[in-house]
Amino acid sequence: MKKLIVISLILFLIALTIYYFYPEKVLPQHIRITSIVVYKSKREMLVYSNNTLLKTYTVSLGKVPIGDKIFEGDYKTPEGRFIIDSKNANSTCYKNLGISYPDESHSQQAKQLDKQAGGDIKIHGLPNKEPYWGKLHRFKDWTNGCIAVTNKEMDELYESVAIGTPIVIKP
Repeated sequence: MKKLIVISLILFLIALTIYYFYPEKVLPQHIRITSIVVYKSKREMLVYSNNTLLKTYTVSLGKVPIGDKIFEGDYKTPEGRFIIDSKNANSTCYKNLGISYPDESHSQQAKQLDKQAGGDIKIHGLPNKEPYWGKLHRFKDWTNGCIAVTNKEMDELYESVAIGTPIVIKP
């Protein structure tokens, strides 16, 4: 029995290592992403150039991934139609792309609850103090409501996404 546990643990560690280091499809260089669609339930972010799917990213979401963001501190990722409204190469989580949350309806909804809608929702890489997580970050929803990718993936997105690019976040 003990031998079976040791063998299982070794096989698990081998599989985890392969997953961590296995190369993934890269986004073609110098291509412009013209739209982004996030499917929260699938933990997928699809990027398009003129209606052609370029790549699907596996993402992590807010710590409470189900439901639309209602107020600051609810740890939910917002749902709706937004735009990429900023780019920051020097943030606390590697690089980031700002999302134009809150929109008017989210602001009104929070106000009705006598709360702040919050803001500062981003697509970002890994925390600068913990970049070693790499693809393993995908096994848990860990952000405060943002959409997280690996740092390599963030480099691709940062280069290819312009301010004003539409992003739709779906349940």
